[in-house]
Amino acid sequence: MSRPKPTVLLEHVNKANYKSDQVLNSEGIWAVFYENKPINLKTQNVLVAYPGPKYKKVSFSNPGHAINLAKKLNTLFKSESFTVVLLKQGEQIYP
Repeated sequence: MSRPKPTVLLEHVNKANYKSDQVLNSEGIWAVFYENKPINLKTQNVLVAYPGPKYKKVSFSNPGHAINLAKKLNTLFKSESFTVVLLKQGEQIYP
């Protein structure tokens, strides 16, 4: 079964390199929460300080990626506390 075509809200084509940027409609943002609270996810090498910590994504525009991450984290930490939350509306902070 193929993925349904997204609804394009806006499109801009760069005439110099013919690249297209499209703004697509979305149901919301899916985020991974721990114990019903938003999280950040950081990875680092415990043996050396270089190249430094790397922060991973915990919010996605499609539910599948968030669900897979929550499952992975629940397995890794032997927990059931990682969940996926659909964010549809929130406080506007800019502008």
